[in-house]
Amino acid sequence: MSSYKPKVLVVDDEARFRETLIKLLNTKTIEATGAESGMEALEKIQENTYDVILLDVRMPGMTGIEALAKIKKIDPLLEVIILTGHASVDTAIEIMKHGGCEYLLKPCPVDELTARIDAAYERKVTRTKVKAKTP
Repeated sequence: MSSYKPKVLVVDDEARFRETLIKLLNTKTIEATGAESGMEALEKIQENTYDVILLDVRMPGMTGIEALAKIKKIDPLLEVIILTGHASVDTAIEIMKHGGCEYLLKPCPVDELTARIDAAYERKVTRTKVKAKTP
């Protein structure tokens, strides 16, 4: 793995959770910033480059699943990991249908989360290289 730090956007309406997770990730080999809603995430994605999105499912306004569908239209190579406190088979199916790569329950151990972020980042790098070689 290179010395590059994956750029991660943490999208969660719970400010305390979001800010704590950003601080924890920034102490690891990850460059993390946050957004408090799906709409704010979409704005940030159009203004900045990210490798991985950590996305909550239940948020006011736009749900995580709605945000996921829009994120994938903007950047299909962007890896999206769903972090939620509300497990459901139907939700998991919707997430996979819209291109989410992982579905993790809160609270998730930080080491497990960083391992999943690293794996998602490696998938993105690989898919980006393959796409660059495709005419």
